[in-house]
Amino acid sequence: MPSTFALDNARAVQLFHALSDETRLAILDLLRDGEQCVCDLQGALDAAQSRLSFHLRVLREAGLVTDRREGRWMYYTVNAEALTEVHDIVRVLGTADTGSSRSGSGSRRLTVFGRCCD
Repeated sequence: MPSTFALDNARAVQLFHALSDETRLAILDLLRDGEQCVCDLQGALDAAQSRLSFHLRVLREAGLVTDRREGRWMYYTVNAEALTEVHDIVRVLGTADTGSSRSGSGSRRLTVFGRCCD
């Protein structure tokens, strides 16, 4: 049975903005294997601390990564739920609109025909 997913345009913009940068995608790629210390990310990306902090902040504000402090170091992890949200948005955008109105509140109800890995 299809589930319903409300497309939140503002949230989609926030997520896709965070994913639209090569450095941020590289950070997510590095985090696929699990939690990483910011110092390890800095070394792997050969990035200045200020530049890396900016990109990590964008990812964190979008909810794509979480962080935790241990002593003076910050550790980052991918938020799988946010990536599932991105997946769902892409699925909705690839699904035919079944007559819902495009005017009004900026969000609309569309049918999603399944989710990956539920």
